[in-house]
Amino acid sequence: MTILHPTSADELADIITHAATEGRKLALQAGNSKGAIGAPEREAAIVDMTSFAGVIDYDPPELVLTVGPGTPLAEVQALVAAERQMLAFDPFDHGPIFGKAPGNATIGGVVVAGVAGSRRVSAGGVRDHLLGFAGVSGRGERFVAGAKVVKNVTGYDLPKLVCGSWGRLVAITEVTLKVLPRPREAVTRLFHGLSAERALAVMAAAMRSQASVAAAAHIPGHVRGGEAVTALRLEGVGPSIAARLAILDALPDGICRGDAAADDMVWDDLRTLAPLDDGRPLWRISVPSGQCATLVATLRALGARYLIDWAGSLVWLGFEGPADAVRRAAASAGGHAMLVRADPATRAGTPALHPQAPPLAALEERVRRAFDPAGVFETGRF
Repeated sequence: MTILHPTSADELADIITHAATEGRKLALQAGNSKGAIGAPEREAAIVDMTSFAGVIDYDPPELVLTVGPGTPLAEVQALVAAERQMLAFDPFDHGPIFGKAPGNATIGGVVVAGVAGSRRVSAGGVRDHLLGFAGVSGRGERFVAGAKVVKNVTGYDLPKLVCGSWGRLVAITEVTLKVLPRPREAVTRLFHGLSAERALAVMAAAMRSQASVAAAAHIPGHVRGGEAVTALRLEGVGPSIAARLAILDALPDGICRGDAAADDMVWDDLRTLAPLDDGRPLWRISVPSGQCATLVATLRALGARYLIDWAGSLVWLGFEGPADAVRRAAASAGGHAMLVRADPATRAGTPALHPQAPPLAALEERVRRAFDPAGVFETGRF
């Protein structure tokens, strides 16, 4: 396996240009925390992006950070935490899913995968807070998109396009992200023993209220080895949190009455997905929250195990059955399912990303060819 180690954007552009000319494929890699996602057999040279690391510019008063994409996520989080700040979105680290230490993911990998953690319902996703980037297209052309300011309306909004592209459009050489002050305190309101249907009703009522819930999740008893737990997270300062807990208590019929506790291990379970670490294939299903109850009932009847996050809009699923059953259930609920973890044979025969309707697939193909006409980044992974 060929591994290339560019140390500058010009070197990277030369590598991509030569690959396009010679009809070769390139796979971009840095932390490799998500390397086991997608088809295992890929005919491509690896481009190691770890040299594109480090802080390029950080202005805490302006709430803007520019770093190299190969910078480990843990370093980025430690940097902004030292200034009592945090990334404006809640990054999700795939490393623990594959038995790796947390924090080995790189910020560039998080951006191009477009993934977010439990606070996605309140903070938004990375695509909402990626202000700009620099990179090299599949044509070997260097370019800059967006800007290093929070308010910018210049040019096409390519930062949103690159999020979720999984390295199939551009090799990123730097990213500019919005940061925010860290909340001083956090409290989790816990409910024990709720069914999935009741938990979804509790979360929906809380999210509709003025309590400004930061995260809402449900872990059923069958994956905890005991009683189900539903969690609502509130962030801010003490008096504000107390007032918002009172708002939850005042909802009709005491729907959100429960125990107030310090931050609970529920959020650790959602960060690592440890309750689903049982060897079964792991799926990530995005679904309208109003359809979540039907989805989990359908898949639970087939023997699936699950966690519910994003107040019902995200389901993590452990399921040994046919992939078609998962994707049919997701599509029937108006959602889509991604295969995240499985054995090599399953990954080879099951596309990681949910198949798109023909018009969307044709549009995506045109976008990819505009950035990468020779298919340099089309490694067969997806």
